[in-house]
Amino acid sequence: MAIFKRGRVYWYHFLFNGVHIQESTKQGNPRVARNMESAHRTSLAKGEVGIRDHKPVPTLQQFITREFLPWAEATFRAKHKTFLWYRGGARRLGEFESMASAKLDQITGAQVAAYVARRQAAKLNITAINRELQILRRILRLSVEWGHIQQSAKIKMLPGETHRERVISPSEEARYLAAASEPLASIATLLADTGMRPEECFRLRWEAITWINGRHGSLLVTHGKTAAARRSLPMTPRVRNILETRWEAAGKPEEGWVWSAPTRSGHVEPSTIRKHHTETFETIAEQGAMNNLKPVRPFVLYTLRHTFLTRLGQSGCDVWTLARIAGHSTIGISARYVHPSEDAVLAAITKLTGAAKGTIELAKPEQRPMLPS
Repeated sequence: MAIFKRGRVYWYHFLFNGVHIQESTKQGNPRVARNMESAHRTSLAKGEVGIRDHKPVPTLQQFITREFLPWAEATFRAKHKTFLWYRGGARRLGEFESMASAKLDQITGAQVAAYVARRQAAKLNITAINRELQILRRILRLSVEWGHIQQSAKIKMLPGETHRERVISPSEEARYLAAASEPLASIATLLADTGMRPEECFRLRWEAITWINGRHGSLLVTHGKTAAARRSLPMTPRVRNILETRWEAAGKPEEGWVWSAPTRSGHVEPSTIRKHHTETFETIAEQGAMNNLKPVRPFVLYTLRHTFLTRLGQSGCDVWTLARIAGHSTIGISARYVHPSEDAVLAAITKLTGAAKGTIELAKPEQRPMLPS
């Protein structure tokens, strides 16, 4: 028993499981103080005051298998590809034995650096490595949120990541669309004229198309990357022509997939048109050789969306409107496509200067208030 008197009351202090406990009894009787200390020890032993024995911290591999993957499967049940992305990245993390066998609270920046070095040695690009680091960061943050550890190592992304910056020219677009087979040519046209993400286009349904809205009709994007992806887009004349022709050929259905295909999902998937996409560039190269034209440098379908948004930004579209059309969650993403020209900047400053000059001219000398002398 360890009690001591401070002023007129007794205090007690002792060690419990390595934790120093010290409290005031607010009592002046030493016997009562000793009884209160004894009761506190007993309650601690029963786990009634919040101090518990620490649960064993799982290793990274144990946490991935037992908790992270079941969480990812339940959370992204409606987004199977997202789950597959998490599962693939988690498996690659688990293949790095020194980190996978380490407890969550023992993962350090040095181990993460060693993992990065191994992936770089495998000739993996910075973008792919950063995606795996994002998954590791999500795993560690969840382990903190679920009470396995108090804090986790900070995971920093590698600098120098490349973004999709390829913008195809109108001539390249025309040559690609002319050489592409169906339905790839029609899908590519929609991407180039609406700026939809490929996945959004693949999941387009007939009930989401309205023929009477706007000048040429509109289509509703109901599935996308974020909540902001749900949006209505006007159709251009050639988009209207493609969809209307396909609709009539299908018997004018009221619902169903626009790009139906014999896949598990029932609609076109990236794997459905991957071969056609590759063959399109081969056809362009053959045609170019016969006509003494340079071949079109291959690009991914997402480049058509990036090209559309870049052209939209160059046309003078403001960043808020562009964000709405693109389905971006923040205007920070859209700002990459909006680059005001020198003429636009000069016009804005001239307008501001003119407004200021007009304000000054309104205040004529006889109308200005006299200052006290």
